[in-house]
Amino acid sequence: MPGVGVKTASQILLAAGDFSTFQSAAHLAAYAGIAPVTRRSGTSIRGEFPSRAGNKKLKSALFQSAWVASNHDPISKAYYDRKRAEGKRHNAAIMRLARRRLNVVYAMVKHGTLYEEKTPEAA
Repeated sequence: MPGVGVKTASQILLAAGDFSTFQSAAHLAAYAGIAPVTRRSGTSIRGEFPSRAGNKKLKSALFQSAWVASNHDPISKAYYDRKRAEGKRHNAAIMRLARRRLNVVYAMVKHGTLYEEKTPEAA
């Protein structure tokens, strides 16, 4: 997978194991701390914010791999640029890319497959 080298892959696998304890990619994202959290206090709901909790090593590995991919992989760069055009700041766009890539990594580990780059088809 573009942006995931040997060191990053080992950090992800060391932090998350074989992913058998996670029911879905969303549970893994919450564990990593890259899923947005809603701040609530009583009856006031203040919207979605980045989580400050989670496994810091896993979050860092996912962030770094997404950042590298946003610079070198054309598909990831297009997604990053699209999020920036929507008005997201750099870190928010990278975290969204990291979440999207985490879904792919989760599926790869669960199904025991390797990464296959798919080119977008013309509509």
